[in-house]
Amino acid sequence: MAEDYLTDDEQLEEVKRYVREYAPVLIIGALIGAGGLFGWRYYVSYENERGLKAGAQFNLLRNALQSGDEVKPRQIATELIKDYPSSPYADQAKLVLARMDVESGHDADAVAPLTEVMNGSKDTELRQVARLRLARVLIDQGKPDDAIKLLSEATPGSFAGRYHEVHGDALYAKKDVSGAIAEYKAALDAADEGGVDAATVEMKMADLGAVDNPLEKLNMVKQ
Repeated sequence: MAEDYLTDDEQLEEVKRYVREYAPVLIIGALIGAGGLFGWRYYVSYENERGLKAGAQFNLLRNALQSGDEVKPRQIATELIKDYPSSPYADQAKLVLARMDVESGHDADAVAPLTEVMNGSKDTELRQVARLRLARVLIDQGKPDDAIKLLSEATPGSFAGRYHEVHGDALYAKKDVSGAIAEYKAALDAADEGGVDAATVEMKMADLGAVDNPLEKLNMVKQ
């Protein structure tokens, strides 16, 4: 390299020249880096603060639900969704609104919030919960085929037991008794993974004549 043939004085002058030429660039780069670090810390702090506020708002929602009042929870949930749309609490607020719609007999109104959570939530479990609840709504609306299609479009994973149970409910709505029993048995087989009320599934099977004594059968499953 050419620098290998420079004298000490010439190398010193060369270093000074580099400093003169590139110092402004280095300074600007350092300022940008410092500014970026500050900006990132500000962003994290801002997001943490919003998360805390969204959590506090959700606690207000939970307390309002316990009061038995229907107006206040809807108001709080709607404000939470509007003010903190990217928060996981907003997804949970949508699930609350959907549940209130179903409980008040307005199943059709529950479809939109459940679909939004199912398709847009960043939380995998919330997406699964929304899909299962939407499938139940479809069954109640007399659309079991749509419910079955909806369930088939996702991988249940740890929700397999619940998927089988809801699938069984859909088949039962279609008068497919043998198919429903098969799904309920599959739900019981996956009950250990959580989320399945084995006693409820046993009662459904008893209604279809699949077991003579659901309580006795349940004890056998537990053993």
